[in-house]
Amino acid sequence: MSRWSDRRRRFRAVIEGDRCVHPASVFDPISARIAEDLGFEMGMFAGSVASMTVLGAPDLIVLTLSEFADQAYRIGRAGDLPLMVDADHGYGNALNVMRTVEELENAGVAGLSIEDTALPQPFGSGGKASLLSTEEGVGKVRAALAARKDPDLVIAGRTSAPSITSVADAIARAKAYEAAGSDAIFLVGVKSRDDLDAIAEAVDRPLILGGVPAEMMDLDYLSARKVRICLQGHQPFAAAVQAVHDTLAALKDGTAPADLKGVAGKALMTRVTRGDDYDGWTKDFL
Repeated sequence: MSRWSDRRRRFRAVIEGDRCVHPASVFDPISARIAEDLGFEMGMFAGSVASMTVLGAPDLIVLTLSEFADQAYRIGRAGDLPLMVDADHGYGNALNVMRTVEELENAGVAGLSIEDTALPQPFGSGGKASLLSTEEGVGKVRAALAARKDPDLVIAGRTSAPSITSVADAIARAKAYEAAGSDAIFLVGVKSRDDLDAIAEAVDRPLILGGVPAEMMDLDYLSARKVRICLQGHQPFAAAVQAVHDTLAALKDGTAPADLKGVAGKALMTRVTRGDDYDGWTKDFL
């Protein structure tokens, strides 16, 4: 059995279940281990967070597929947390999508989404987001499914139509990606309960949501609307940046290391680095 099989089955069980969960936004092995230790059902590795983690750059699709897949693999090998990744536009056209699925499946992810946003930003767009044609989006979904080797790997068709065009267009695209065989539909920017109600009524596949307002963050309500995963944002990475900034600033200003606030203690560092395991292996083999 593949080392990734169990976590993919657990991830698919959530997608095919009857309850909505919030994933942990993770970005490296330590953050994934923390999420697993805290009992999160899954982790989410976003393209925006990947760009910041790997390159220290904003989310402008300057990260490469190999850089993204390598980091996803590092996250996955650190434990047993099922990992959902945002594969953006698949790093090119439908043929590039096939390569993206191949690389991410080999990296061990449990689920991935391919979106229909026109990326990277075309010349002259002025930073305004736009969508590919529905036909091209369908082609990417079909290509992703054709490239998949493990049937337990979840592939979601993703669209930001609710925030870029209209709810009607979002429904049309979701139904098209559903008909193409997508395991789930990932919607970004649903603005209200009325909008989600309309989408859930029209679409049969499980839903994944990102970028929804706080008043919609009701797991019972979301569960009843076919939503199985609802992102809360990527605050853990921002919190880590703030903590590093504040710690370095305090040291630069002359604070003694012993007087620093918010520093992980020995017990937590041992746990997240799996220090006890390494101590045991050292005794056994060295």
